[in-house]
Amino acid sequence: MPKRFTLAEAQSLISSVDPVLRKAIERKAHYAEAEEAMEAYSRRIQMMGGLVVNREQAIEARNRRDTASASLREAIQEIEEFGCVLKDLDVGLIDFPTLFRGREVYLCWKLGEPSIAFWHGTDEGFAGRKAIDQDFREHHRGDRAQ
Repeated sequence: MPKRFTLAEAQSLISSVDPVLRKAIERKAHYAEAEEAMEAYSRRIQMMGGLVVNREQAIEARNRRDTASASLREAIQEIEEFGCVLKDLDVGLIDFPTLFRGREVYLCWKLGEPSIAFWHGTDEGFAGRKAIDQDFREHHRGDRAQ
């Protein structure tokens, strides 16, 4: 069973999740750069027919990509250890499972937002975000049975 958060619990984690999410985004950029370098090197080898291969450069490019990949996986795991769900690393979108009117929904937070102000059903995603209003506050029970 996934961890469920009250709004206050999720909100209190934002200051901890934010820097880890930023680190993951930075590491994703490093991975993308390393992957592009590896692909460019592979294209050069194909264009030259594989005759002139600098093995040291190829190994260095592969090692850089593999190191960046492992670093990215580590940052993603660190985010998930909070109990939240990483939905979109490109925009910094995080969901916190919770209960509303007896059904599982997500408290939704995007990097740069000052607080958690939206929620959506588990099948709706970002496009289905709804403002946390008085009705939500009155009927939201977080991890407690209703």
